[in-house]
Amino acid sequence: MANKTVPTELKVEDYLAQIQGPTRQMDCRRIHAMMLEIVGETPKVWGSKLSSGIVGFGAYHYKYDSGREGDSLRLGFANRAQSISIYIMPGYQDFSDQLARLGQHKIGKSCLYIKRLSDVDEAVLHEMLVEGLRQMDEKYPR
Repeated sequence: MANKTVPTELKVEDYLAQIQGPTRQMDCRRIHAMMLEIVGETPKVWGSKLSSGIVGFGAYHYKYDSGREGDSLRLGFANRAQSISIYIMPGYQDFSDQLARLGQHKIGKSCLYIKRLSDVDEAVLHEMLVEGLRQMDEKYPR
């Protein structure tokens, strides 16, 4: 069974332009610029019929022991109704020090939720993104 979230034809600029609210759009554009600088690859909008899209940077192919395999993004973010979701694919379990210094946020397994960029320390966020990408590159070389 392949991943349901795949690259789409939607242009990243169109995704960013449709974000409601000037502060939210500016925050997403800043995160976009930060990830672009870190990854150094042109992003794509990833999505499925059930999702409104994730701006994904880089890609990797995974294959589990179960036989399930697919492609996914290395680093990404999404504008959601309640927050901005920031995806670090190795997950946040090894980031307790950075999370303690980050500022106001919530986390899931591979997802960090922030209301606005001003709620967090951008330098710490940058540090986390760099480390998350480093871990991905170690496990799934480009």
